[in-house]
Amino acid sequence: MSKILFGIFAVATCFLLGGKLAEALTCNKCTIGLFGRCLIPDTVTCNTTQTNCFTGKASFSGVPGLLGFNTQGCMESTGCNSTTNGTILGAKYEVVRTCCATDKCNPVVSGAGSVQMSLTAAATAALVACVWSSWQY
Repeated sequence: MSKILFGIFAVATCFLLGGKLAEALTCNKCTIGLFGRCLIPDTVTCNTTQTNCFTGKASFSGVPGLLGFNTQGCMESTGCNSTTNGTILGAKYEVVRTCCATDKCNPVVSGAGSVQMSLTAAATAALVACVWSSWQY
């Protein structure tokens, strides 16, 4: 009788653990972020080969005042927790990718909260600011 109970317990455990391992990872997603904020934050369900959530930050040391770019999403283990250096058009850059392996473990790079500005509104605000600053008093 104990062998039958042990067999039932073993099969049930396999189903429970197998179901948990087969679940897809959910990560925060940011296709492009500027100035430390994600322009369109979202979540994404990773495919079975993508076992990590990542946050990538690109910064330019040769361009003062430029904070860099951010990106987030799903990633395979290759390339995780790495730093890449290079130059583009004479400006030195560094890309740092950090990874984690639990649901939404990559913190959202958006500090904007629920307020998001459309590209048209941002361009209009910039145009108004330029015109307003050019007026002579």
